[in-house]
Amino acid sequence: MGEFLVKAADERGHLLQQVENGYSAAEIRERFVQQGYLVYWVKPRGLFYGGQFQLRGRAVKQSSFVIFNQQFLTLIKAGLPILASLDLLLKRQKDPKMRSMLENIRDRVKSGESLSDAFAAQGAFPKIYTTTLMAGEKSGNMEEVLARYISFQRLALTFKKKLAVSLVYPALLVTVVILMLVFLVTYVVPQFAKLFESLDAKLPTITVFMLFLGTNAQKYAPFALVVLVLAVIAFWRWRATDKGAEHVDRLLLRMPLLGNIWLKYQVANFSRMLSTLLSGGLPLVPSLETAGASMSSRRILNGIAEAATRVREGRSLAKSLEEQNMFPELSVEMIEVGESTGALPAMLNSVAEFYEEDVQTALGAAMALIEPLILIIMALFVGGVLISLYLPIFTLGSGIH
Repeated sequence: MGEFLVKAADERGHLLQQVENGYSAAEIRERFVQQGYLVYWVKPRGLFYGGQFQLRGRAVKQSSFVIFNQQFLTLIKAGLPILASLDLLLKRQKDPKMRSMLENIRDRVKSGESLSDAFAAQGAFPKIYTTTLMAGEKSGNMEEVLARYISFQRLALTFKKKLAVSLVYPALLVTVVILMLVFLVTYVVPQFAKLFESLDAKLPTITVFMLFLGTNAQKYAPFALVVLVLAVIAFWRWRATDKGAEHVDRLLLRMPLLGNIWLKYQVANFSRMLSTLLSGGLPLVPSLETAGASMSSRRILNGIAEAATRVREGRSLAKSLEEQNMFPELSVEMIEVGESTGALPAMLNSVAEFYEEDVQTALGAAMALIEPLILIIMALFVGGVLISLYLPIFTLGSGIH
């Protein structure tokens, strides 16, 4: 999923320019047109666009955003008007980026714009947050809606931190392995090449191959680094296109061990978001569209969009999701029970909790298998390099005796 700059106008002629997350310009344009906007243009917002370098540091840190919302909720509960609360938070805000955005939000609200539109115009806040604010404004129950969103935010942040902790050791292990191999091939092997050249001895085939690899790697390392950086940028741009996103998503979901974990992680996120939106008083179809648009999996996003269309036609949510052949069977059954009992938000929370726990368990089991595999691969590579380098020395030593 990439970021796109959107310029549009609403029914009253008010211009809107913001950053939207999506898989393509066409998808985002269609999304705005369906909401009744007149779209002027949609442009990709990435590392490079239009020959100019663009910084992508506009998004707000999730931990800081949780604190901001908690303070905002406390002030509203204390009876302060929204403008007075924004002014007070603005004075206490230390982050210059956040302060700048709050100034803009305060000015927009002061000029008569709704709070949700003012936050959406910044292009730095999640779509689910601005939609939640809109639901609070329409229902007149901003306190309860904000409290639910803060609860959702805390749970999501805790879950992400647990996943990050689970991935720290494997990531560190892979990094050390790569650095060690690069050091051996680009520095140690060329040193041995000089030694063997001075000895003028007949070398085994494996040693000749390793010396050839090491000397050429040292010679062409700068060019290889440049090619690697360009390849990463090209891949990132390609991944932001419709075709690229589909290919990457298909590859992720087909991975033997991690594909199922990735799917369950997406289902847990979707269930948690949909529950939060429904609890805030938003109708089912807009909630589905908002939660679906926040998904990072193309398959989930397309499936939810199709399910939202079927729900709009009068079909049940569980049947609509089941027809997409996308969600796990257990999650569909739990959603069906929630619909039939009239407790869909609570059941969606149960789905999210179940799959979050399942993801953590499955990820722990996967890491338990992957970590020894990484160590074995590292031992084979490093051992192969060292054997190929020391084998001629052993041969020469036995010849002297």
